[in-house]
Amino acid sequence: MTSPLEGLNIIEFAGGVATRYCGRLFAAHGANVVQVGVPDATGVGYGGAASEAYARWLDHSKARVVSLAAALRQCGGKADLIVAGQDRSAIAAADAVIQQRPGETAVRVGLTWFATDGPYADWVGSDAIIQAMSAIAYATGAKDGAPMLPRGHAPQVVAGATAFVAGLSAVIGRGAGWQGRQIDLNILDANLCFTESGAAAVALTGDRSVRRGINRFSTFPGGIYQAADGWIGVTALTVPQWIALCEMIGRPDLATDKDLWVTLQRMERADELDRVLAPAFKTRNAHEWLEEGQKRRIPLAPVPSLAELVETPHWQQRGSFAPVPETSGAVGPTMPFHIQPLPQHRAAEPVKKVAADLPLAGIRVLDLSMGWAGPLAARHFADLGAEVVKVESCAHFDWWRAFDGPLDGDPPPYETRPSFLMVNRNKRGITLDLKHKSGKDLVRQLAAKSDILIENYAPGVLDKLGIGSSELVTAKPDLIYVGMGAFGAKGPWRGFRAYGSTVEQASGLPFANGEADDPPTMQHVAYGDPVAGIYGAAAALIGLYNRNRTGAGAVIDLGQVECLFQLGADAIIAQSGRGDPLQRDGNRHPLAPLRMVVAGDADANWFAVTVETAAQWNALARIVGRSDLMVETTNVGSLKPQESAMEAAVQVWSRDRLVAEATSLLQRAGVSAGPVHSALDLLSDPQLKSSDFWRRTDRRFIGSHVAPHAPYTLDGRRPPLRSAAPTLGEHNTEVLGDDLGLSPADIARLETESVIGTRAVAKAVE
Repeated sequence: MTSPLEGLNIIEFAGGVATRYCGRLFAAHGANVVQVGVPDATGVGYGGAASEAYARWLDHSKARVVSLAAALRQCGGKADLIVAGQDRSAIAAADAVIQQRPGETAVRVGLTWFATDGPYADWVGSDAIIQAMSAIAYATGAKDGAPMLPRGHAPQVVAGATAFVAGLSAVIGRGAGWQGRQIDLNILDANLCFTESGAAAVALTGDRSVRRGINRFSTFPGGIYQAADGWIGVTALTVPQWIALCEMIGRPDLATDKDLWVTLQRMERADELDRVLAPAFKTRNAHEWLEEGQKRRIPLAPVPSLAELVETPHWQQRGSFAPVPETSGAVGPTMPFHIQPLPQHRAAEPVKKVAADLPLAGIRVLDLSMGWAGPLAARHFADLGAEVVKVESCAHFDWWRAFDGPLDGDPPPYETRPSFLMVNRNKRGITLDLKHKSGKDLVRQLAAKSDILIENYAPGVLDKLGIGSSELVTAKPDLIYVGMGAFGAKGPWRGFRAYGSTVEQASGLPFANGEADDPPTMQHVAYGDPVAGIYGAAAALIGLYNRNRTGAGAVIDLGQVECLFQLGADAIIAQSGRGDPLQRDGNRHPLAPLRMVVAGDADANWFAVTVETAAQWNALARIVGRSDLMVETTNVGSLKPQESAMEAAVQVWSRDRLVAEATSLLQRAGVSAGPVHSALDLLSDPQLKSSDFWRRTDRRFIGSHVAPHAPYTLDGRRPPLRSAAPTLGEHNTEVLGDDLGLSPADIARLETESVIGTRAVAKAVE
């Protein structure tokens, strides 16, 4: 399906990467995207031909015009969506289009670095500063050193993809009677998808996050190890995985130590265990470990360099990379999902009009996913008004409720995990034993009443149970079926087991970050999960829009690893144009005159500073009292020889200043700077408090707790929290009785047969 968004007219006000990437997603799927003006090239890409190639990748298939009037003519006088940013003037211009044209039905999506109504409203943003302020950088880097700023444009890409989700939802909603006109989101809020659950967890404990060292996060083992000929990614969370890992490396004695069966207890002994694991993995090559580990059902991952990535047979078979048009041999990622349209069994029916406060009201989603990625995809639908039914079982419940430790207690531990609460709000939850005939029959009935089904089981698992895509779409040909396998549903690695850490390890991104002598460097305990969740929602919406247009359903094969290729596209493209490896240099970047983390000694915290223009450089030189470093040139490349001197000057200047004072002074001078937040700091950040990102809600078993809002506003209001995450089987009677028509006697029988229930009966091992 190459043109599922055919007929959509999108006007994109040329801005930064976030705005352009949002437009790219529309253009790549057949929409008519008209870009107004010249994009801002400041700090984009890796410089020179690499930056030009990245720009071609971002703007492929868009028409470019110089004025809004020309854009409207290009759209035949009617725009469906206007994407504007990343400053308020562009958004104001887009709003003027709507206000000056009473008959205009376009929805405006506005993208800014920070919320426009808080203390950071006028702050200068950059990707590195968002990495610092969203608590990604804090946990990255050496244990006893400074936090490390990941490279690239990932924050803007994440925001652009999130804007696409909100924007396409709005277009679909307008067709069904929703009357909204303005959607706003900022890049900081969009990137809290990585850390919102961590912040909610520390809200309960008050503990500050700890930087444990390179490739060490909150689970162990969950990092990258050197093999005989390269690198291997290793994650072992559950007891069976840990036991299998110990046996695989020839240390079954470690498997008998029950103190090591819980990942947090393993973390306490990480140094001791790494003295066993590190030499063991050096004894065989990476491919041998990969095949042996996956055979034993341990989530081991390939860790390819950026050059090796595009040559990997699995990704070549999936068509994951392609030449960038209008370049001299540059290669970039294609879309991270494949949409296979189903045979059109009927003409498109008129969309039923509903009076709704949210754009996806009336859409029904069946959520068969677990963990983070799939549930987050379904949460976007739930936040935007869809009715989402989450299916678990008492013996195989969502592993984000608990993957190790005891299940018994009052309250049950599996009802208290903040991570589960964050991604399952606004959903109804039921339990069904999918191995029981009655359970499978009920899944089929629920699918028949749904518009979309989302699942992230290993490819083939649901097919073996008789409730996979082939059977369900045969019964309901207009169903949008989204499968979210880590390595996709096709290719030699389709069956590989994985977590969000595995996804990052396999993505090539670790070779874009870190110091030159560091191992390939990860950013997060499960970086791949929230990213795949956003793309899962995007893919489902594309299928839904096409279904509304043509009447045809679709089967969507999403590869979670491929989603991360989008975030690393600038590095992948840069590497494709050179023979030697892309150099890693810690916080520094070849296109930035200054990019650093600074110790604010007065309060023992850290802040980040980035300079991307000569004007910012001179402003920084004035502030730190180094007029001798000021320049007259506008060529930022000529500033690199002075980078060390400016770094030293900033360090000296910061010694007696609090982080808040230092960042405020720099921002007032037009220099991008911000605090390096830990997850705990996010709860008290002035901007997030001012914009009401955090709120408190109540839920059975845990009472009042901190929860985030959705990262976008609709006509100035955040989508409401209609219900907290469901307790296990909370809505069995409501869904099975009211929706499917089962009698009380039917439901009682299902309970007697243990097809449904409300208490865990066995430990989840996934």
